Parts: sequence; structure tokens; C-alpha cells
Amino acid sequence: MTGLPLILAFWVAIVIMIVMISKLRIHPFISIMLVALALGLAAGIPLIDHKLADGTMQYGLATVIGQGFSGTFTSIGIVIILGAMIGTVLEKTGGALKLADMMIHLVGKDNPVIAVQLMGWVVSIPVFCDSGFVILDPIRKALVRRTAVSAVSMTFALSSGLFISHVFIPPTPGPIAAASTLGIGDYLLQVIGLGLLCSIFPLIAGYFFARWIGTKVKSKDEVDPEEVAKIYNDLIASYGKLPSAFSTLAPIIIPISLMALSSVIVMLGLTGFVPELMRFLGTPIIALAVGMALATLQLFSVGRSEEFYAICNSSLTAVGPILFITAAGGVLGKVIAVSDMVRYISAHADVFGGMGIFFPFLLSAVLKTAQGSSTVAMITTAGIIAPLLTVLGFDTPIQATLACMAIGAGAMTVSHANDSYFWVVSEFSGLTPDQGYRVQTLGTLVLGIAAIAEIALLSMVLG
Repeated sequence: MTGLPLILAFWVAIVIMIVMISKLRIHPFISIMLVALALGLAAGIPLIDHKLADGTMQYGLATVIGQGFSGTFTSIGIVIILGAMIGTVLEKTGGALKLADMMIHLVGKDNPVIAVQLMGWVVSIPVFCDSGFVILDPIRKALVRRTAVSAVSMTFALSSGLFISHVFIPPTPGPIAAASTLGIGDYLLQVIGLGLLCSIFPLIAGYFFARWIGTKVKSKDEVDPEEVAKIYNDLIASYGKLPSAFSTLAPIIIPISLMALSSVIVMLGLTGFVPELMRFLGTPIIALAVGMALATLQLFSVGRSEEFYAICNSSLTAVGPILFITAAGGVLGKVIAVSDMVRYISAHADVFGGMGIFFPFLLSAVLKTAQGSSTVAMITTAGIIAPLLTVLGFDTPIQATLACMAIGAGAMTVSHANDSYFWVVSEFSGLTPDQGYRVQTLGTLVLGIAAIAEIALLSMVLG
């Protein structure tokens, strides 16, 4: 199958994959692998390897699947593991709570909505948004009682801040996986920088939506002030000794600084032992390994070194599904790359290229809305888009990074009942499902639109 029928088969495969994941409850890894296998057969990829008349090899479907799977692990497996482990350490030691307190002190208690939103935005850079909301919810409740601000406003402010950095800024696994799949794993600092920049519009939109929705919806999130204070104090006490500001920031700031220095050395063309050493330390794997080492020292600083094994084990357990889904996305991307689809789209680049930055956004948004997981949406979309980057006009690293941001924006659009984060936000905030749709679902639609609007503007300037 070639040409337009293959394009139609591709979209049918995507719909089938969505149904398998969201309706039939088949694990995303199995769903993506089965769809990749079926699409490979439909595309006419041979079953076994063949040596062509010109001496080149035409690889069979089994080999293509193996190459897509192993290639993904080779490029991003360790990076995802290290990023997840850093986040787990910050969560278990109270580092995330320390980051939140630092942000409150920075912004001030007179701006509680901004404070809680930025608090979530910072904490979710290393920590999953679901965990971040659970960790920071007692602080949100305490701020509501101290300031008399709408509980619903504070709920969405925290939710939006967490969600925005979750889809845009490494070392959260979703952005790392998407960036590496798109071939910009060595430009992780650029991804972080654009992720920070692309957060501006959605943060502003999220703030104003939070203030507005707080006047329209009232939750059951009414807790006695003394009880809230007790919950907050119990949370602090459960961590024992919180880490210092430096040890909390070091696992995040130092890897970023190493990657920044490496980029500067490359741009300046410096050579010699010291520049090569700094370039080595600035590669994403090594930089995050340094961050993990600093996070491990944080465990010792708070007297919880005996938990190191358990933290590593829980991190690997949590990151396992992400790794395998990422690899499955790589398989799907490899199947697309060796099929006739790329050639056909190249021949009709004016049609598909006309969608520009909106193509990865819409594809990611469809996957997110249909199956719920932002990480799965980002990984799957990146695997689909990767072999089409040049065809779609994303030729340079900065253009590929903008495509990565568009995928992240789509992965916010929208959070509803099939998304675990929807239920975390609703249940912890005392929202009914109907209120959850008005607050979280409508709000994430606003975030996604604001994000892609900013990315579209940036693509005009940077692309």
C-alpha cells in the first residue's frame, strides 16, 4: 500500500490505537506495538531481510521493529531514568516542599494566586504534576485560609502551574522523551530555554482564568483553619529535617549550568582537555548523572541515606512503563520512516507543510484528549512526527524544538475524566465531576490555546 491509501491507513491506525487505549483499556505499549506491526504490514514492508540487486539491504519488519525499539533505548533511556530519580529524591526528602516555600517567600503572601501557580510551575520541573499537586495541596489550602482567596482560583492556579512545566520543561520524562525522539536530545538546554519561554502565555492565561473561574464555581473545599494548619505541620514533620535551599536547587541548577557551558564551548569552537571535559560533563546523560549525585547527597544532608535503595527502586518501577511506551513510539516512528509515507508526504509537502506548527499540536491534542496521558500523547506524537520533520519544514534544531513545544502544548489539551490528573485535582480540591469539567477541562483548553498561540508567534520569529 502506498500514497493516499497509506495515509488513510495511518489515520485509521491512529483511531484504532486510541480506541484500544481509551476504550478497551489495553496498555499503551501493547496498543502502539500492535498498531506499528499492522501499519508495517499495510505499508508493504517485507517480512524478512532482503539483499537488493545494488547490494543494499532492505530490512524486514521484524528488523525494523527491533531497530526502532533499541534505537530509542540507546538515545534516551538513561536520561529518562536519571530525570525521574532526581524528581523522586526531591519528592521524598521534602525538596519539592522546600522549593514551594522558597517561591512563596519570593512572590509574597499578598499575591497568593501567582504564588501558588509559580510554586507549582517550579516544583513540576523535576516532579510529576500528579505527585506535585498532592505534595503542595496542603500549602494551597493553608493559603486559602490565610488570604480568603477563592479555593477554586487557587486550585486551578496550582494545577496550571504544575501542568505547564510538566509538558514543556525537562527533566520531566515527557519533554525529554519527545526531544530525544525528535533528534534534539543533544540540544536539551535549548529545549529547557524554549520551554521556559513558551510557559509565559499559558501562565498568564492560566492566572486570569483562575481568577475568573473562582467567581463562577464554588467547591466543597471547606476545611477548618486549625485542621489545615495541622495538616501542613504534619507534612513538615513527616519529612523531619528539610534540605537546605542550596541542596534543593543544586540537582536542577547545576545540570542546566553544565549543559549551558557545554553549548557555549561548542559555539566558541574551543578545544583542549578542559573544554572537552566540560563538553563531556554537559552532555545530557552526564549532566543528569551529576544532578543525581547531588540529589543523593541531599539524602545524606537530611539523614535519610538508608532510603536510597528504596527510592531508586520506586523510581525505576515508576519509569519502566514510560521507557517501554517511549520505545514503542520509536517503533511506530521507524515503521513510518521506512514506509512510503515519507516519500508521499514529501511529494505533497505544500499540503502538509501548510499546517506548519499546528500539525504536531493537533495530533498531540487528539491523542491527549482521547486517551488521557500527556506523556503518552507526547511520546506517540514525537514518534510519528520524527521521520516527517524535514518534510513538514522543521529542518533546524530550533524548528524541531518548536515542534517539540507544539507537541507539549497539544498534550495539555485537554484534561478530562480519562486523565488521572483530572481526578487528582478534582478529588483533592473538593470539586464534583461537573465542576471539574468547568475548572480543569475548560482551563486546560485555555492553556493549550494560549500555548500554541505563543509557539506560532515564536515560529514566525525564530523559524
